[in-house]
Amino acid sequence: RIYARAGIPQITPSSTSPKIAEQGYKTFFRLIANDNALGAGLAEYAHDTLHVQRVAVVDDRTAYGQGLADVFSAKAKKLGMDVVDREYTDDKATDFSAILTRIKADHPQVIFYGGMYSQAGPLVRQMRQIGMTARLLGGDGICAPIMAKVAGDAVNGTICAQGGAPLSELPKGKAWRARYDTEFGAAAFQLYSPNAYDAAMVLAHAMMKAGSSDPKVYLPYIRHIDYDGVTPSITLSEFEHGVKVPLAVEQVR
Repeated sequence: RIYARAGIPQITPSSTSPKIAEQGYKTFFRLIANDNALGAGLAEYAHDTLHVQRVAVVDDRTAYGQGLADVFSAKAKKLGMDVVDREYTDDKATDFSAILTRIKADHPQVIFYGGMYSQAGPLVRQMRQIGMTARLLGGDGICAPIMAKVAGDAVNGTICAQGGAPLSELPKGKAWRARYDTEFGAAAFQLYSPNAYDAAMVLAHAMMKAGSSDPKVYLPYIRHIDYDGVTPSITLSEFEHGVKVPLAVEQVR
């Protein structure tokens, strides 16, 4: 709201809540899929690829986690899957024994977790400790290398999704990552570092095309930018306020 009132463009590389764009800010753009696409896409994957019929849903009650879980749950029901349990935790929890005991009795084939890797790791580890064989599914919040460190071998079989293809599969991805690691070190890399780079470059290209660094002058150029970035080619419009990107579903390793 502050950026919009000031007329300053905001391009997010990682904010996935649909509610931001729904407020109609003409200065807001995003370079990734929103939670509606992530949640619905994972439900479709569970149904079409994993052939799941029974799912349980857990979220951490944050805006991100609950929003993602709500979309997954609604889409799962629409596809005819049975949501056998819906549980809630918080973003600081480490003990999921009570939740998992209830869920285990309902025999789900998949547990969808709306939240981050810091809780998803202990969750899947405790699932295996009590003999649960259900897969764990989650959004981009668990698509992080550290997830495997937190969960250990229990992470095997866990599925996550993010907006856009993995960096390793993008034409410019490997070369860009090599330059990034040389400049900042491999430890500095995060999931949406390429998107943050492209967001900055979109702003720079818009300023160059406008011949001005005045937001009022270069804002129209952002809406019609055509930029070949590290992530898929970027085309933003005033109406979409975002790019259409593929959904990458992958196993956490």
